Amino acid sequence: MNAQTPTSKKGRKVDQVLRGARDIFLAQGFTNANMDAIAKLAQVSKATVYSYFPDKQSLFIEVVKNECAQKTDFALEAINHNAHIERVLTQAAHHIIRFMLSDFSLRVFRICVAEADRFPELGQHFYQNGPQLGQQTLCALFQSAIERGELVIDDKTLAADQFIELCKADLWSRSILGISTTFDDTEIERVASGAVHTFMSRYAAPSS
Repeated sequence: MNAQTPTSKKGRKVDQVLRGARDIFLAQGFTNANMDAIAKLAQVSKATVYSYFPDKQSLFIEVVKNECAQKTDFALEAINHNAHIERVLTQAAHHIIRFMLSDFSLRVFRICVAEADRFPELGQHFYQNGPQLGQQTLCALFQSAIERGELVIDDKTLAADQFIELCKADLWSRSILGISTTFDDTEIERVASGAVHTFMSRYAAPSS
């Protein structure tokens, strides 16, 4: 059965369920997680969990959607949209890198890869609410910069994907493979500044 993305619901019990599910999924993965454990941790009945989410897939998808939306909203509020695009991208790069290196992002990525054959919907929704949402957000930032004469970009979607990939340099590979688990501000700044410099070398308007 294909999981359906649940209609977003709000309320104290929904928040409890999402927090409990988040912790269980991150600790146990998707296959080993069960609704009984989620209900117990959330301090609600299993019937309450099922009243909001018809199955485990729907619950996992909503956890991912909720987390990614929160991180995106936080980043957009923190970024100074009136600054020059180089400054905007520097701020964006720091948020992108820190999210990609977060325990949540790494564990969900591993879950989606592990379950890709049996539950491809998980990866699809993670992509839509993670990388694709980031891509769309960057495209909007690019468009504003293009209108201000700071960037020249023919294919904004490709440029957004390129910027995200630049933000994955070095640290993400080491992190997803478990080679390194923590990175200091200097390491993150190195990757962020390198990503922005490379991107601006390709797309900065001549007079920018």
